[in-house]
Amino acid sequence: MLDHLQPLPILLLLLLFLSLTLSTSESDTPISRFQQYLRINTAHPNPNYTTPINYLTNFANSIPNLHSKIIHLTPTIPLLLLTWPGSNPSLPSILFNSHLDSVPAEPEKWTHPPFAAHKTSDGRIFARGAQDDKCIGMQYLEAIKAIQSSDPNFVPLRNVHILYVPEEEVGGFNGMRKFVERKEFEELNVGFVMDEGQASTNDEFRVFYADRTPWHMVIKAVGMPGHGSKLVDNTAMENLMKSIEVITKFRESKFVIVKAGLAANSEVISVNPVFLKAGTPSPTGFVMNMQPSEAEAGFDIRMPPTADPQLMRKIIEEQWAPAWRNMTYEITEKGFLRDNMGRPLMTLASDTNPWWSVFNEAVTRAGGKLSKPEILASTTDARFMRRLGIPTFGFSPMKNTPILLHDHNEFLKDTVYLEGIKHLKTCFAGISILEKMILHTI
Repeated sequence: MLDHLQPLPILLLLLLFLSLTLSTSESDTPISRFQQYLRINTAHPNPNYTTPINYLTNFANSIPNLHSKIIHLTPTIPLLLLTWPGSNPSLPSILFNSHLDSVPAEPEKWTHPPFAAHKTSDGRIFARGAQDDKCIGMQYLEAIKAIQSSDPNFVPLRNVHILYVPEEEVGGFNGMRKFVERKEFEELNVGFVMDEGQASTNDEFRVFYADRTPWHMVIKAVGMPGHGSKLVDNTAMENLMKSIEVITKFRESKFVIVKAGLAANSEVISVNPVFLKAGTPSPTGFVMNMQPSEAEAGFDIRMPPTADPQLMRKIIEEQWAPAWRNMTYEITEKGFLRDNMGRPLMTLASDTNPWWSVFNEAVTRAGGKLSKPEILASTTDARFMRRLGIPTFGFSPMKNTPILLHDHNEFLKDTVYLEGIKHLKTCFAGISILEKMILHTI
């Protein structure tokens, strides 16, 4: 059929075909796959879950011995479960978790479009979710792919599950919380979980053994209105200002401890004002000669698992919003401080926990070093597993990287991402090998 073509055009066609083939091959790399995942817009308030799940499923299907399952938590909210079968599936399994969704981004405040996954000449990949936490979602798969490429006969000791969950950035209540209550989760027989962590600004990896729990508190004060010229006692604004003064002193006392290096920020109770609402509106602003009859303030409180929730409630009731000062309060607890056995919601990060010993040794064998275990200042889906008593650590292998989660211009360097894959690959294999040597009964 090509007889009528001249030799030169035929040669050009062959060269074009070869260039297209090489281009496709070269683009199918860990970095390009990471960029493709980052380009899927999963930001709230309308995250796209179908496209990333299809992308991850297709990639997982290219890796031998990985089985995929999509589970719908609601008709419109799915999650993806991947399973790498182990040689002894009767043992409790290992679960590696990441979330599909991300927080919104304001494109006009970014140097590069937040969903373009633009890579600069120095290797920085700019994208919403680059650190939080699409990096580990892809690194899990790349590590398993690398293990099987280097040793096709390698089989983990126990089942390994990789989970991609929705709704983490809005509390996880329609995501991981729903899943851990389902039979499908119970059937996984999970014995140990690795969830997201945060970047480290130095040469040591960070690891988290607990989260802080948010309390959203609104204090309301009431009082008689009056003319702005009068010195009326016990007004709404006066009472609210007294409350804010007491709360500010409490905040400062915790800040002093942190500044003195006696505790990390995440180890103390933090409280920050987030809104004030008072005054009588007017067409030009507020009525200035009228004292308001109501005033409100909102506060974001973060409770470490070591805090006493009953004592905190007592402080709020007696000092921050006492009824005798015409004040009321409402607290919305956005999580838990205790597990189902009544214990502080944390995982032991010491040799008394065999999973810690295995994980720490695996990281060391991979050439890494862990910094002092920390309480995460914010909140992740890890708390839902810890509440069930399942040992859970937060770990994202990012070293020498500025912490940019939820920030403008979030990025991750290509070299850091690739190094993270190598560490996870060695950790995956190392955990299984160490278990076979000394801890096969966990």
